[in-house]
Parts: sequence; structure tokens; C-alpha cells
Amino acid sequence: MAETAEMANARLQGLRRSPAVHLWEKFEQESVAGSLGVTLREIPFLTMVGVRVDPASETGARIAEVVGGLPERCGEVGGPLAEGEATGTLWLGPEEFLVVGPAHGKGPDLLGRLLEALAGGAGQVVDLSANRTTFELAGHSALAVLEKSCALDLHPRAFTVGTALGTEIGSIPVVLWKLEAERFRIFPRASFADFVGRWLLDGMREFASVEVR
Repeated sequence: MAETAEMANARLQGLRRSPAVHLWEKFEQESVAGSLGVTLREIPFLTMVGVRVDPASETGARIAEVVGGLPERCGEVGGPLAEGEATGTLWLGPEEFLVVGPAHGKGPDLLGRLLEALAGGAGQVVDLSANRTTFELAGHSALAVLEKSCALDLHPRAFTVGTALGTEIGSIPVVLWKLEAERFRIFPRASFADFVGRWLLDGMREFASVEVR
């Protein structure tokens, strides 16, 4: 039987390798829950779409309808795109946004819907899913780990829940999204996934060792 397009896509999906998969065992070993604990994991293959559009334009209005509203100011996150999922539209600039959705095949065709909404209007919709990966740092000591090397003011009054900002961790550019008081999503470019993953592991070890004792 000839291979259909759907079969070929499924086969290729099975060959995908996340940029930090070689660190998963270390993430599990160093992650410790508890009163001083902190956990780290990679969430691979999330859908990420870069959007450039004037929010005040007709095209912007169509795109906003797809994503549940475009954020209007620095740090704001629009959405969510899927109930029960940490998805949304992150503000990167006055006319630049990063739409984060469920992994391919686990939700609607986000890229297709955004391209349809663009409909040849002024703007840009680009699939960036392979451009970045996603780390999730969580636990009572997660903030302390970030404070060791993040350039942002991370005090809860300055960096509130629901905020996402571009910053640096270990001199590497990332987007940092505060989902909850003790849960953060970190989006480094895929080429820096190994460096950022190991950097975060180094920052976690003192808390893991304290918890073990």
C-alpha cells in the first residue's frame, strides 16, 4: 500500500527529537519536590507561531479572534488558546507576538487558522515551533534558582503571575513566562537548550541537596 501524506507525517513525527531529551534523566534526578524542592522538565514540541501585525488593523482583529485577543502592552499575555493548557499569546513588541499552543496534533491547526486569518493582509505569520523549546521550572525554590542569573527584577510585585517578558538566563536570551507564583515557563532557542538546561540544573542542586538531608 502506498504511503499517504497522513502516514508520512505520523512517521516523521516519530523521528522528532527534542533539543534537551538527553537531559531528561538529569532533570528527573535533580528535581526534588517538597518544602525546599524545585523541579525542572522539558515540554517538547509545543506549537509556536510568530505573528507580526498591527492590532488596530482589520487583519489584527481577525487574528485576535483566532487567539482570543492580542495582548496590548509589554509583559501581557492573551488567551488562553486551550482550556486547561498553559497556552496563550505573548507580547514581544508593539506589533510582534508569540502564540504558544498545544503540541501538533493535540489541538486545532493553529498555524492554518492564523494563516487563514492573515488572508493576504499586512502582517506575517511564521511557524516557529522548531525555533524554541520549553522548560518548566516549578516548586518553592524555583524563584531562587532564577534569581541567580536572570536579568529581570523577579520580585512578585514587579513580575506578577501571568506576565511574560524577554530576558536573559546565564547571558542567553529567553522568554520567561510566570504561570503561577511557583511555576515558570522558559523559552530558549533550541540551539541553546543544552546550555540553559545545564545552567538551571546547576542552580537547582543546592536546594535538592538540602531537601535530601
